[in-house]
Amino acid sequence: MAQESDVKQKAFPAFWGITLCWVAVLIYAASNSVVTLLVQIGDANRVNGHNVITFANLLVLGSLISLIPMIIFFWRDWTAKNLRSLTSRDWVFLVISTTLSSALTPGLFFFALENTTVTNVVIAGRIDPPLFMLLAAFFLKEKLDLWGFFGALIILVGAIVILMLRDHGTGFVLGQGEIAAVVATLSFTVSTIIARRTLKHIPLGVFSIFRTVLGTLIYVLFNVLFSTHHHFSEMFQPVLLQWIWVYAVLVIIIGQFTWNLGLKYANASDVALATSFSPVAAISIAIILLGEDPGSGFLPGTIIIFIGIGVAQFGRWRYADEKKAAIEKSIELEGKVNFKGV
Repeated sequence: MAQESDVKQKAFPAFWGITLCWVAVLIYAASNSVVTLLVQIGDANRVNGHNVITFANLLVLGSLISLIPMIIFFWRDWTAKNLRSLTSRDWVFLVISTTLSSALTPGLFFFALENTTVTNVVIAGRIDPPLFMLLAAFFLKEKLDLWGFFGALIILVGAIVILMLRDHGTGFVLGQGEIAAVVATLSFTVSTIIARRTLKHIPLGVFSIFRTVLGTLIYVLFNVLFSTHHHFSEMFQPVLLQWIWVYAVLVIIIGQFTWNLGLKYANASDVALATSFSPVAAISIAIILLGEDPGSGFLPGTIIIFIGIGVAQFGRWRYADEKKAAIEKSIELEGKVNFKGV
């Protein structure tokens, strides 16, 4: 009886871990659509003749609000001992990783959303999983998961099919938005490689909070100095403060809460399976919330994506004994749930 009770106690957190991972993936899949919808609401409720619910304002205010769950989860990591243990080399690589992941990457993603559809942005991000695996194998000397790699390539092919057939077979035009989304994905991938190569020993709380604060500061300074399209002085207009909480509570607070708990209690295979559905979920949500037309390639592309998911999952089942704990792969898996809004 005691053994049966122990099994049930272990299975219960595992069940909730898997469930919370799926919830987080769906929330993050919706993030681009939610942001775009809020910008449209701001455009319909202009202040002094212009829209104050801009991508820039949502990014900055959302990032500041995201510090709330981060501090709740990670305040214990900010000890004098942990900070003194960081070398000058650690700080240099931390600043580089932060600049790429929390300033350049979200800025480019939001620029992409301003200039193309959510569907195109999501699909452009599908280059990340296979690219990350190759770079991790080359620079980090990690074993290349061939099943996962080929599965990711098949998923990328499915995404390309959706793109190529979007405009009713007339072809796909690579514009500023699509280019920005690809560069943003490359930026995030390089940042992740740097983090995994040089920052493994840094406490996750120090890494996450420092990255958010410094990344937001860099983004604000860049826009103030070089861009005339920001409206940071009107960041606290009532219409923005009213709607930012829809985004903050749903995407940032609930999203991060479910994601962190999911990583804690689910194993890596379950988390990877959930994140594999991110592109299909993101496109489906864009159809529902924004009325986007994915084109005639959505059905065949989705079928190919599911085949890729099946191939990758088969490899995970086959080598289940080699899997590490999900929490050890949190930085890697973070990049597979699409853009998380901050």
